[in-house]
Amino acid sequence: MNTVEETIEIDVPVRTAYDQWTQFECFPRFMTTVKRVEQLRPAVTRWVVGLGPLRREFATEIVDQVPDSHLTWRSLGQRHGHRGEVTFRPVEQERTSVTVRLSATGRGLTGVLTAVPGAPGRLLRHELAHFKAYIEGHGEASGAWRGTIRGGQVRPGEPEPPRSRVAVWPVG
Repeated sequence: MNTVEETIEIDVPVRTAYDQWTQFECFPRFMTTVKRVEQLRPAVTRWVVGLGPLRREFATEIVDQVPDSHLTWRSLGQRHGHRGEVTFRPVEQERTSVTVRLSATGRGLTGVLTAVPGAPGRLLRHELAHFKAYIEGHGEASGAWRGTIRGGQVRPGEPEPPRSRVAVWPVG
């Protein structure tokens, strides 16, 4: 499995960065490789990603999610899947360090990316820079879900995240 990790500092509080990151349906607004995201269940999302002419659709399960701290996920139903984690750490009162770690097998779209030395890291850095520009430009999150997920299950007593309709935005 190939692993890539990138960190970026963002000029918004941890809560704002975390809240925006958990608005998955908004990812196509700032990540050029994400074409569509649909929330299927509280802990399951369907993603369509693409780079150039290549497209891939997959589902992910949120395994662990703690507000203002971290979110971990894994792909579902794939022989050659991926796992990931994003962490949020306060740097100062109004700044946040966001670290994304992705681990994936080298087949399909992932294989194309991992065949070029340094390409996954550059792509992840590029996408995190888009997230930074997006959230700093808005200054606040477009929504929030403050629940906790453990072992892929919403913790009892926590509200479920809203299910969204499929959201598609032009990528630019």
